[in-house]
Amino acid sequence: MTEGVLPALIGTAQPARWPRVEVDAATWEELGDLLAAGTLDLVSLWAEDGAVHAALREGAAAAILSVVATGGRFPSLGRDHAPALRLERAIQDLTGLVAEGIPDLRPWLDHGRWAGGTGGVYEFLPVEGEGLHQIPVGPVHAGIIEPGHFRFTAHGETVVRLEQRLGYTHKGTAGLMRGAAPLHAARLAGRVSGDATVAYAFAFALAAEQAAGIEAPARAQWLRILMAELERLANHLGDIGAICNDAAFAVLFAHFGALRERVLRASKAAFGHRLMMDAIVPGGVAHDIAPDGVAAVEALLATLHRQLPRLVKTYDETNSLQDRTVGTGVVRAAWARRFAAGGYIGRAAGRDFDARRWGAYGGYDALTFDVPVLEAGDVNARVWVRIRELEQSMALIAQALQRLPALPWQSPLPLPAREGEGAALVESFRGDVFLWLRLGADGHVVACHFRDPSWFQWPLLEAAIENNIVADFPLCNKSFNCAYSGHDG
Repeated sequence: MTEGVLPALIGTAQPARWPRVEVDAATWEELGDLLAAGTLDLVSLWAEDGAVHAALREGAAAAILSVVATGGRFPSLGRDHAPALRLERAIQDLTGLVAEGIPDLRPWLDHGRWAGGTGGVYEFLPVEGEGLHQIPVGPVHAGIIEPGHFRFTAHGETVVRLEQRLGYTHKGTAGLMRGAAPLHAARLAGRVSGDATVAYAFAFALAAEQAAGIEAPARAQWLRILMAELERLANHLGDIGAICNDAAFAVLFAHFGALRERVLRASKAAFGHRLMMDAIVPGGVAHDIAPDGVAAVEALLATLHRQLPRLVKTYDETNSLQDRTVGTGVVRAAWARRFAAGGYIGRAAGRDFDARRWGAYGGYDALTFDVPVLEAGDVNARVWVRIRELEQSMALIAQALQRLPALPWQSPLPLPAREGEGAALVESFRGDVFLWLRLGADGHVVACHFRDPSWFQWPLLEAAIENNIVADFPLCNKSFNCAYSGHDG
């Protein structure tokens, strides 16, 4: 562990990654100052059994600090560090624990439908000024978009404020996991957000393996990387096409959509499911790659290498597209750093973080790849980060195929001799997914928590759309492509 504030808090005798240490209320309050100063990154915040846990990162160091909620109350981190605010509101909804000093007492996940919930009318933040008007959008949207409410305050066509209201797709997944066997809980993890099912299953498997004290065999590790990068390819191709469509350039939408379909078909040929759902399990993978799977993936790579450069050139040289994407929906570098924004949103705004490189999990440390980072922070930069990540994922897939060993692809998950905990940070196509769990002596899940990258990305969309016109919101929103289901749990 590198020297710094976090190692000093947890003690140098602790293991190097994700130890959990209980601290007193005074130390917990100090965390708010350290987070606000940018000394630490907040990875996640959750509560169970009368205690509140904060996953934190500082350079190469990572740990979980816990504080007992005495009398059902704990000091608010959101009072000093805005990224903690929505997580604390969710804690209050889910557990009834109260964050003392929290500047926003409104519910977050509870929409007044829960027994013993807060109920009442949700009060959006007031905006005053001459000539202002409000535009409510959602939660029901056109097409198959998931539900979420957006409350715009505008002056003419210019957005003065956007406020989001989420939580409509809360499924209680963490509660469903309690008492479940790891294989069943892994299926639930893979359904937190269907478009990132591989990343969530990957994170759950790594955390469960850490808790049980085992490691997946080498062949399984390379197959997991292969699936993760195929998932990244499919989503980035779909996103780039959809962004072009929202900028009224349907030709690229069609071509990128066709390439996405090729990725999904290759994934089905290799792993039996277009989204590769339930393919990663604790201990390894559910089944080996199909006999013709390698050939299907190699054919996919050949198609992408042949067609992608032409499409990228068209995007880059189409002035009407550049007019819509360049300078639109800017995320400032300071915002990305403060919210520890992951994925293409953070990397397009200068934040150089990728969990694959930082955590070096599951074999990524043996592979060669670059992490594209840009500074502009606009829609165009988010497109280009996706383009460069497509190129890197193609290279990673080729390396993984070359390294597949003829070894077992699954190890049994033994019952832990005692209660065990594990945590993992896995890079989904959107950014870093965090997952923590505790296994009991019977090998079943005692508690589980997961945090989608969208928790720290949705608030930045509110800031990025300010001073843009209302008509650019679909374009900005698509360039973010935050998860509803993943966020709501």
